[in-house]
Amino acid sequence: MPEMRFHVRWPDGRREACYSPSLVVKDFLAPGESYSLDDFVEKTRAALTIASERVREKYGFACSSALDQLARIEATAKRHEPGGRVTVETFEP
Repeated sequence: MPEMRFHVRWPDGRREACYSPSLVVKDFLAPGESYSLDDFVEKTRAALTIASERVREKYGFACSSALDQLARIEATAKRHEPGGRVTVETFEP
């Protein structure tokens, strides 16, 4: 199963490399695009849930790394002021 990292810049300027066990993130996010915090969390929640389910279908168990990444994204988003924007900088195979 092809995995990837998507690099983001949070509203405070901090950069983070996020993990996905599937390329499905490309269906939800685009490099160079900026998303409101809520929209970013919603899109990554959908993408990482699908990615985890693809792992379950193939191997019989959910992807804990995808779910851990989602939890980190949700926690980081809560630390920022509403109205902030997250920029997807690059995808890395």
